[in-house]
Amino acid sequence: MVDESQLKESQVWAWLESVPDPEIPVISVVDLGVVREVTVNADKVTVTITPTYSGCPAMSVIATDIEAELKKQGVTSLELNTKIAPPWTTDWLSEKGRALLEEYGIAPPRAAGTPEHCPLCKSGSVEKVSQFGSTPCKAQWRCLDCLEPFDYFKCI
Repeated sequence: MVDESQLKESQVWAWLESVPDPEIPVISVVDLGVVREVTVNADKVTVTITPTYSGCPAMSVIATDIEAELKKQGVTSLELNTKIAPPWTTDWLSEKGRALLEEYGIAPPRAAGTPEHCPLCKSGSVEKVSQFGSTPCKAQWRCLDCLEPFDYFKCI
């Protein structure tokens, strides 16, 4: 069991780095930008999360996974808050998270609203197949060179 009176916020953030997003398991909820704040007081740990969009079905899983990870680390008193304002934006994705998305085969979001290149072969010759992808936050694209389909994480 961890001595919560000696626990540092940086340690909680480090533990949360190991909690994967349930829809994109290659990226942590920290790198996704869902974990907004961590505070540690003598009697409890408070974690504030923000959904990627209103009604995100993964939020209950994320909350459960955060609770499980912190309990595994010995945290006995946890308060988990959901904050919807300001709303989540793809700007909250870390640079590490963007790189992990691309390595996984998902084109990271760009301000231009289109992928820079195919995450698989790096060709810039791509076309949109559908505004709707495997999850509501992604669109389906195809590379015109390698002919592989890929997800593009929509810019929000």
